[in-house]
Amino acid sequence: MWRTDVAYITANMSKADRPDQPNAASRFNEEKATYAVRGADTPDLETGTAAIRNVLKTLPLKPGVYRMHDARGDVLYVGKARALKNRVGNYVQIDRLPNRLRRMVALTRSMTIVTTNSEAEALLLEAQLIKRYRPAYNVLLRDDKSFPFILLRADHKFPRIQKHRGARRHKGHYYGPFASAGSVNQTLNALEKLFLLRSCSDSFFNNRDRPCLLYQIKRCSAPCVGRIDDQSYDGLVADAKSFLDGKSSAVQAKLAKEMEGAAEGLDFERAAMLRDRLKALTFIQGSQAINAQGVGDADIFALAHRNGVMGIQAFFIRGGQNWGHRSFFPSHVAEMTEDEVFTSFLAQFYEDVPPAKCILLDRELTEADLLAEALSERAERKIEISVPQRGDRVRLVKQATRNAEEALDRRLAESTTQGKLLREVADLFELSEPPRRIEIYDNSHIQGTNALGAMVVAGPEGFIKGQYRKFNIKQAATDDDFAMMREVFQRRFGRAQEDDPDRDSGQWPDLVLIDGGKGQMSTVKAALEEIGVDDVPLIAIAKGPHHGRDGREIFHFPDGRELTLPVNAPVLFYLQRLRDEVHRYAIGAHRAKRSKAITASPLDEVPGVGPSRKKALLLHFGTARAVRNASLEDLQKAPGVSAAVAQTVYDFFHGSE
Repeated sequence: MWRTDVAYITANMSKADRPDQPNAASRFNEEKATYAVRGADTPDLETGTAAIRNVLKTLPLKPGVYRMHDARGDVLYVGKARALKNRVGNYVQIDRLPNRLRRMVALTRSMTIVTTNSEAEALLLEAQLIKRYRPAYNVLLRDDKSFPFILLRADHKFPRIQKHRGARRHKGHYYGPFASAGSVNQTLNALEKLFLLRSCSDSFFNNRDRPCLLYQIKRCSAPCVGRIDDQSYDGLVADAKSFLDGKSSAVQAKLAKEMEGAAEGLDFERAAMLRDRLKALTFIQGSQAINAQGVGDADIFALAHRNGVMGIQAFFIRGGQNWGHRSFFPSHVAEMTEDEVFTSFLAQFYEDVPPAKCILLDRELTEADLLAEALSERAERKIEISVPQRGDRVRLVKQATRNAEEALDRRLAESTTQGKLLREVADLFELSEPPRRIEIYDNSHIQGTNALGAMVVAGPEGFIKGQYRKFNIKQAATDDDFAMMREVFQRRFGRAQEDDPDRDSGQWPDLVLIDGGKGQMSTVKAALEEIGVDDVPLIAIAKGPHHGRDGREIFHFPDGRELTLPVNAPVLFYLQRLRDEVHRYAIGAHRAKRSKAITASPLDEVPGVGPSRKKALLLHFGTARAVRNASLEDLQKAPGVSAAVAQTVYDFFHGSE
């Protein structure tokens, strides 16, 4: 069954790649095909092969992207092809497939096909869809956090320098990516000392009548109160751009010349200020972990592989400066070649990150030319992917390789330790096997106000922060911890029963830890039994006689047994870390809710009263309480408030009266 679905294709492409863009790098054919063969939900190689053969009958010899779906419609795999018919045809040659792909074919029940104009376009779309659906049989870039950038705004008379994440909505110059928030914060602090550019928001800037503290500590030139004129500030902005573009030596020479001139003119105060700025410049140059002078803009990648685990190290060089490095450990790499993993990683990595003009690798890739073509189309400039053979670039790649191997060694050591701890947890709490998913629960409130429940998730690779959840208490009395815990568990597992009754999504916990004692354990056990869940392992962690300060936690089992551990037991430290993480998350969520409540106004809940009318009412009456107590006649006298709005406000606070 063929059907056109242009909206679907468009929604899954970035703005630059959409067909309605005149300079689009990718213009996809407006066709999408879904084929399905009904069969048993259980894995069956014959049924899966039949589904693929049904697709092959009408597949063209064109480039494109295909998706394989299981019986529930979930995406198993996303692939791209130069010739769809030839590539998909390989999946019916069962004898030539590795075990991983045989399992995938056995689960396949339908396919979705999207044709493209070129294989490079298919590569770009494939990376988008992998990041969107996160299929079980694709290599996945596990670290999905956006990278921080430095943004030098260009939408104000006095440009602001700031840290930036996410979409590039602001007009200005973006410099990055930086490997971490720490590295960008450190660089920003030094840049403020070096160039004295403002970092405050526009509203703060517009309401100053005297310099702020940053001016006093010589980290801002105070343009908000006229301590520097437009031309001089523009000079600072130009110097900052030159430095961030890699022309640090020119900036250094200019500052040194100005300092000498100030000293010769006996302006020692200005000379001292310039000296401090030179020190900041020296600090930035000296804080680089590697010397990348002469390299310009480059991204450097190296891969290490051992014991079935692959690690990739990335260095970001901009303007000859090292802006940090980060380690990545892609998942779903079993039975995959290093070449396949590396290529898929790079395609997904550059889905959100702008590539440097030069990408240096530690090995040749089969599809390096195709990847370079695809990235060049997206960036609308030439991108070069190469393996250096001599000079400074070889030294940088070797350093990245060494870092990749060291990071992989640390990862394997941590995994070994984590695996041992999980085995001990399984033995301790009588589980059949080490838990793959541990959920930890806690409540937070202050005398019943702003109450919420919190859930954090941990697994073999540490905390899974993308699956943390908070539950705003809706029904239970917010000063009753037992009732709150009851509501949280019934909502969490009631929803799980509806969404995943067969428990095959991996979202059901192998172990649940509850912050509390016998009372919390009894409440949770009863709450789960009411909704028909009686096979989830439960353990309650209660603080000891000294509130946990001496490590004397008591572990409560559902059958009433209690257990304590030696204070120096590694598994105790691990369980305490889990409990402390849910404490941290619950308290943080509670504080955020409380802060929001502090700034809330009763007028926020009045239907039809927006920000402008709310402001008019508050300016006229002074407080929300005065608005609440005002008569209908007084409300009608407020400027900007019509008779209908006044009636709405009055009825909201006084009911039918």
